[in-house]
Amino acid sequence: MIDIAELTEEQAKAELQRIAAEMAKSDIAYYQFDAPYLTDAEYDSLKRRNEQIEAKFPHLVRADSPSRRVGAPIKSEFSKVSHRFPMLSLGDVFSIEEVDDFILGVKRFLNTADTPTFMCEPKIDGLSFSARYEHGKFVQGATRGDGTTGEDITANLRTIRSLPLDIKGPVPDILEVRGEVYMSKADFFALNQKYESEGKKTFANPRNAAAGSLRQLDSRITAERNLSIFAYTWGEVSNRVWDSQADFFEHLRAWGFPINPLNKLCHSVAEIEQNFARIMEIRASLPYDIDGMVYKVNSIELQERLGFLTRTPRWAIAHKFPAEQAITTINNIRVQVGRTGALTPVADLEPINVGGVMVSHATLHNEDEIKRKDIRIGDSVIIQRAGDVIPQVVGVIKEKRPADSVEFEFPHYCPECGAHAIREEDEAVRRCTGGLTCPAQIIERLKHFVSRDAFDIEGLGSKVIEEFYRDKIIQNPADIFTIEQRNQPEVIDLFSPLSANSFRLQNREGWGIKSVDNLFKAINAKRTISLPRFIYALGIRQVGSATALLLAQNYGTFEAFMNDMINKDTAKLVSIDGIGGAMAKDIVEFFAEAHNLKTIHDLLAQVHVEPYVDNTRHDSPLTGKTVVFTGTLEHLTRQEAKSKAQSLGAKVAGSVSKNTDYVIMGADAGSKAAKAKELGVQILSEAEFLELIK
Repeated sequence: MIDIAELTEEQAKAELQRIAAEMAKSDIAYYQFDAPYLTDAEYDSLKRRNEQIEAKFPHLVRADSPSRRVGAPIKSEFSKVSHRFPMLSLGDVFSIEEVDDFILGVKRFLNTADTPTFMCEPKIDGLSFSARYEHGKFVQGATRGDGTTGEDITANLRTIRSLPLDIKGPVPDILEVRGEVYMSKADFFALNQKYESEGKKTFANPRNAAAGSLRQLDSRITAERNLSIFAYTWGEVSNRVWDSQADFFEHLRAWGFPINPLNKLCHSVAEIEQNFARIMEIRASLPYDIDGMVYKVNSIELQERLGFLTRTPRWAIAHKFPAEQAITTINNIRVQVGRTGALTPVADLEPINVGGVMVSHATLHNEDEIKRKDIRIGDSVIIQRAGDVIPQVVGVIKEKRPADSVEFEFPHYCPECGAHAIREEDEAVRRCTGGLTCPAQIIERLKHFVSRDAFDIEGLGSKVIEEFYRDKIIQNPADIFTIEQRNQPEVIDLFSPLSANSFRLQNREGWGIKSVDNLFKAINAKRTISLPRFIYALGIRQVGSATALLLAQNYGTFEAFMNDMINKDTAKLVSIDGIGGAMAKDIVEFFAEAHNLKTIHDLLAQVHVEPYVDNTRHDSPLTGKTVVFTGTLEHLTRQEAKSKAQSLGAKVAGSVSKNTDYVIMGADAGSKAAKAKELGVQILSEAEFLELIK
């Protein structure tokens, strides 16, 4: 072997190529087949030689260099990555009966009596990632984020040795592979043992360890954590060359991606149930954590026909394992007040380990649930983590109940502000009537405003919001955007109207010049916000992120939405498929409150709300059109037709109005067809509709 000092540039180039290929081959043998052929010493020797050659010839560093898997410090916060195709989550079921219902729903949608073949995959308890390749080269990595926008973790993903950086063989020019980053149980215990010996805080479980490792700003720390991946789906692809989930896995395997060996094709509910029971039996012995199984319709053609709901695919479901249980004692029952005024009882528990996580609190849902289960302070109770996540009380062990036990009385007054707490007819929840005069509601609304799916402001966590509200730094959402202006200067201008409410963040405990500067940067970065996020951030009752997206799609701008709501013009609102009368009532009532309008106007003076940009197809004759389906269709089910129209850029409404562009009429059409004729709306038969979208 030639001494590095004597290498020519040409020899160095060839040597770097040889080392990169050898180490990549070793990684595949180690991570995919558990059959290492290089000793640790041999591997480290190659790594050191690569680093020394690169130090002498820095201009020869390769894109797939082993040194680039180690990475370097990222000097700023993660930048954002917009997903070309959203990274959607899956719906959950918890029993084989619910799985059966899901499959029946698939068959009804497809109008078939035959059960499709399903790919059954272990649901890895890790962190979702997206890896983009261009001409076979890894160019960008991202987290799922909110499904639409994730964090750029390219440098950190490079450090995971089981992720290919250079794909060999025929591959689409653009290929986005998605999967799960996880930490093995052995690596998790080793990491916690190391941290414990160093006096550092340990991780609660392998998933938290994996997530914390992947989101390090210094990718050298990520490289030390021994993360692994399983690939299981795709995002953007320039030329899809597979026609089934099973075929896609074969391509992934050929390209060098780790595939879970427990993936299995099943052809019936009975087969799915048998496979689920088998995985349950071996779950504890697996080297990584799983929290359920994922069932996907195997055929891509059927997946495309089934399409998507607002946030989940129709062709896939997650079947969660039964929750793990434990027995502990209720030390206290307290009532929390949420941002909508809802009073929610919470049990303070004697801390106990449930499924690897220390649990000290559990939700009791509402006063009816407490009465139904007869839950009291001092009771010994069975606790479980529903879906392995949310702690809840399953039942009471009444034989162990203390002799002096008394029934819990649910308060009829708000524990935060003392206002009456009323329970409306047909509602399970009791609500505080104090509105924004109730401190709990204001604080919870502020927390909601800065949450991940809303303004997502880094540095304004729950504790900071509570602290800033208590000290009158933030009293309403608009105050967030004047913090920098009000941050007290060295010499206060006594004639400034801001001086009365000025302060000096740098002088507060736990704050310094850099942390204050970072907070101001984070706030200023959110002065422009998308329409769905802004609507969601307002905290309108019943309006979650999915409904906020629907509203944005149908109104286009916040001004159009707000004007209709202020004028109580609900014709368009109630015509939106997915928005019922009760939800429409809550939305209109929100805009009828003077203090809500003041909050909005104060906000609009500080931020710019972008008009909604439709990322669906723009080359379709249905793009931007509003369509209504009526009657019985012959060739498509109603759900399939609606899904097809939405995928082509149409807005599907539930009723006919002057804003409707097309009414697609099937057999036995009723009042909607008559309304369309009355308003002069164009009516299409099913055949004409299919010809239009061909």
